Amino acid sequence: MSLSMYQASVPVFLRMLGNLSTILDKAAKHAEAKKIDPSVFVTARLAPDMFALARQVQIATDAAKGCAARLAGVEVPSYADTEASIPELQARIAKTVDFIKSIKPAQIDGSEDRTVTVKMRGKDVSFKGQPYMLNVAMPNFYFHVTTTYDILRHNGVEVGKTDYLGSL
Repeated sequence: MSLSMYQASVPVFLRMLGNLSTILDKAAKHAEAKKIDPSVFVTARLAPDMFALARQVQIATDAAKGCAARLAGVEVPSYADTEASIPELQARIAKTVDFIKSIKPAQIDGSEDRTVTVKMRGKDVSFKGQPYMLNVAMPNFYFHVTTTYDILRHNGVEVGKTDYLGSL
């Protein structure tokens, strides 16, 4: 049995966005237990030239909704990047999940050869659907989810591999 474009994208995004939400919940609980201002985590970064946690979550959600929309041939929803707290980041994840759940398999299946155009470094770059999903959207999504995890772990939040992977 072959794996469809929908199966290779939407369930993966939904699962990892759920795990990302769980990781942020752990950060909020850790902040409360240790009497740490949660904004410390939201503005934390791994290196001075990297984005802070809030931007990592914004980009991860952008990658997920952008991929699903582009493969489905629908307009990518635009979200203002104004989240400055864990609850606001959680709301953004929930909004992204709701959008992705609105995409039906028939909209994405068969999009392997659909032309997808994205703006990268100020210019339009076109891909076929499958290479876009596998070589651009998914790696970008995972990078930013992983970096969010790493920022929190680096700052003492007790998260582990099972939090990142979720229950199997």
